[in-house]
Amino acid sequence: MPRVWKFGDSVNTDDILPGKFAPFMAGEDVFQTFAFHYIRPEFAAAVRPGDVLVGGRNWGLGSSREYAPQALKKLRVGGIIAPSFARIHYRNLLNLGIPAFEADLTKVLQDGDEVSLDVETGVLTRGVDTFQLPPPPDFLREALREGSILAFFKKYGRFPGEQPGEQSAQGDP
Repeated sequence: MPRVWKFGDSVNTDDILPGKFAPFMAGEDVFQTFAFHYIRPEFAAAVRPGDVLVGGRNWGLGSSREYAPQALKKLRVGGIIAPSFARIHYRNLLNLGIPAFEADLTKVLQDGDEVSLDVETGVLTRGVDTFQLPPPPDFLREALREGSILAFFKKYGRFPGEQPGEQSAQGDP
């Protein structure tokens, strides 16, 4: 069963994946093994597919390094819950298909709690406790079913929420 990994406020992209372990430095095949290297050194070896990260305010601040969420994707993190996200990092998470929910559960969830997360409905369950997170909007659920916004675009040649043949705001097909 997936577990909770709890973090504090202002976890930045260098905390998630320090720059010296970027894919072009450490290698495309191993960079994810350095996720949270300095603040949770046990994380990469112990995280299990579907585990949920619970953070404090301003998750993902700092640079717009896409390899930080790529490391989490390669480790198959099931989702991230935080009261607020840095804007570019939030978009990178969604582009890669990592569900991100804006909610503050830092006072009710603990490190190691066993949970289940229904991404479609936004329901997180811990034992008999149920927490309703803001469910993803329709366009995002559509993309997550394909794995990510990028995977959706590659498959359909359009962004989620657009109708076939509809032009995006930038004029892209």
